[in-house]
Amino acid sequence: MVIGAIEAGGTKFVCGIGSEDGVILDRISFPTEQPEQTMSKVIGYFQDKQVDAIGIGSFGPIDIDPQSPQYGYVTTTPKPGWGGYDFLGTMKNVFDVPCGWDTDVNAAAFGEAKWGAAKGLDSCVYYTIGTGIGMGIYAEGRLVHGLVHPEGGHIPVRRHPDDLFEGCCPYHMDCLEGMASGPAIEKRWGSKGSELAADHTAWRIEAHYIAQSITCTILTLSPKKMILGGGVMQQKQLFPMIRSEVLRNLNGYVSSPVILSDIDHYIVAPALGANAGLTGSLALGIAALTKCNTKAD
Repeated sequence: MVIGAIEAGGTKFVCGIGSEDGVILDRISFPTEQPEQTMSKVIGYFQDKQVDAIGIGSFGPIDIDPQSPQYGYVTTTPKPGWGGYDFLGTMKNVFDVPCGWDTDVNAAAFGEAKWGAAKGLDSCVYYTIGTGIGMGIYAEGRLVHGLVHPEGGHIPVRRHPDDLFEGCCPYHMDCLEGMASGPAIEKRWGSKGSELAADHTAWRIEAHYIAQSITCTILTLSPKKMILGGGVMQQKQLFPMIRSEVLRNLNGYVSSPVILSDIDHYIVAPALGANAGLTGSLALGIAALTKCNTKAD
């Protein structure tokens, strides 16, 4: 079997093919442009690959309700040209194979559950913290959708006492994404996060906001693993700061030894690294193929 995978990000697309055991065999990436230009490159990549299925993990918001007339569409994204675009339909018009469809961050959570940091567990939550902030939930052995899909990047957060930044989310200003995303760091400090020193005040404030979201997630979903990916989390000094803040926030209330005694192995980086999203999309494709074969039987 050859499975196609698409990690469709707001900044770049990554396409690849892989095997049923989660191994990426080939990959290509290119900037996210207008839909016509971007999808032309996507289709061109897969046309000679003879894939048996394709999994798509897309930036959002997207419609993932199979009963909806807009199933497979990108919906209210601020990404120019992509709002109301029929992503899944465009692929199905060209490739007559089963297609898996979900958010990019749900795909990353799925990949980590199958082959990464949460392998062998029946739950995990994945946050991607970069250009935007997204949340993927894998619970009791399946991806969580609900009314639309998780949007943990837009939860309200309590302001750090030393932070006067107004926020930069076009919808909510000072939600988690508006205060802790890569663009928020750059707008607040006048420099990209990658240009700031490891001991800069920015990281103490960043850890404050991220730890709030993790604390809320632990208290509401009680996942067995918390995974933090994305460009901002390349700043490795954030992990111990976040863990310390989470312990302070919980104040001993969640009396699990996993948190109280082993939090370094509970709040972790993706084991699949930069391949988490693409490998997760591969898993979506495999799941779509399995579902199709089950129906056929």
